[in-house]
Amino acid sequence: MQRKNPLLLQINTRILLTELSRKMKRNATLDDIPDDEILTWANTGFDWIYLLSVWQTGKTGRQISRANHQWRKEFEETLDDLEESDIIGSGFAITGYQPADLLGGTEALKRFRQRITQSGMKLMLDFVPNHMAPDHPWVQDHPDFFIRGTEQDLSHTPENFTWVRRKHDELIFAYGRDPYFSGWPDTIQLNYGNLHLQEAMKQELLKIADQCDGVRCDMAMLLLPDVFDRTWGIGIEPFWPDAIGRVKMSHPDFVMMGEVYWDLEYVMQQQGFDYTYDKRLYDRLRDREAAPVRNHLKAGIEYQEKMVRFLENHDEQRAAAVFPWEIHQAAAILTFLSPGLKFFHRGECQGKRVKVSPHLGRGPDEVPDAGIESFYARLFILLQWPVIHKGEWQLLESGPAWENNPTNQNFIAFAWEYQESKFVAIVNFAPYRGQALIRFPFPDMSGQAIYLREIFDDTIFNRNGTELIQQGLYADLSGWGFHLLELRTTNFMTP
Repeated sequence: MQRKNPLLLQINTRILLTELSRKMKRNATLDDIPDDEILTWANTGFDWIYLLSVWQTGKTGRQISRANHQWRKEFEETLDDLEESDIIGSGFAITGYQPADLLGGTEALKRFRQRITQSGMKLMLDFVPNHMAPDHPWVQDHPDFFIRGTEQDLSHTPENFTWVRRKHDELIFAYGRDPYFSGWPDTIQLNYGNLHLQEAMKQELLKIADQCDGVRCDMAMLLLPDVFDRTWGIGIEPFWPDAIGRVKMSHPDFVMMGEVYWDLEYVMQQQGFDYTYDKRLYDRLRDREAAPVRNHLKAGIEYQEKMVRFLENHDEQRAAAVFPWEIHQAAAILTFLSPGLKFFHRGECQGKRVKVSPHLGRGPDEVPDAGIESFYARLFILLQWPVIHKGEWQLLESGPAWENNPTNQNFIAFAWEYQESKFVAIVNFAPYRGQALIRFPFPDMSGQAIYLREIFDDTIFNRNGTELIQQGLYADLSGWGFHLLELRTTNFMTP
């Protein structure tokens, strides 16, 4: 049974194994990931381990990655000691949905899954439905599975088409892409107007579902009929409802997480996705404006519980590089203490600052940030509280502390409640000091003395429950300041 508001850790598999290989002075596989590391993930509170880039990739994708001058510039900025062997090709230029040989192959993945299952966690892998690598076997056996082009297409838009050499001829294919950017030159575009291709991809998804407990679907909204038509001028039958239905029929607890943009999150949830990326919340936090964040959190709870909350992932810049530390803390509280799936990226909670391309098999050495590590260690303890991962959430009103004081508009507050447990978070999401009255939504506190404990520093103070409900808690916070409050009707000092 899927836990409510689960925690997920994304791991760049190839980078982790490179780190282990250097320590062991031999090629490390999934079998070499230490049991102690898996136990640490479980004890931190993660429900899901998402291994990025486990599937087989090919020589062509690697060659394209190494030859692309624009990409190479990024690689050199990432690694000042870049070597050719570091450029291993994107994990999204897939030649087959079988675990890569260098990772240990199918049996090693099976054993890894068994180990994390024994620790109470589940395994998530990639499904890349939009495109394949140019040296995928289907290019030889089923060229009709891909969108073809003409010499005129190649002449007019060379950024979107390419020649691909096959055994006995050479054909023009479209690069994989979305409608707003040029193509990804290490991929070629699947043609969902071909029903045989649709069936083949459903079979691929079913094959993946036998190897894990859930998938992260890359650029999932590109397969919506209107999006596909806008991109390629090709009408297609819906893919996701039948594909997801089939997976759920054979694996009822299987989880579908969609990378989704362009305000199509609800549409994709209606297509059957269990979770969809919440890029809008991330963007609004990055823009540092309280009102758009608060308005975003006014959405219905059923919708919010299906959102993937994150401050970074392999596509975004590192959170420690984007958010100055005070803002980082405030953004993390609003992100990870809101309902939904909480998505963490390996290295995020240690304060890593360098984004590493999925084309690289190695990242730079970085010294952990002790302050960031300490903050997240405390946050993970809080995230394991039943009130946070089992409770009911609601956004709270932030009223003016006195007349003609508009700083309450920068406050974002919400509450969690589970059985007798109550928790309130209050954030002043602005660069300057502010005041607000936060009305509490707990009628059973009326007439009682209420003890409030500031979770991060154990400060305890008491208030009248009726006043908290009717007038509200007076909050005076510095810029980007916050309160994390546990509420009780008995003194915290009582044994």
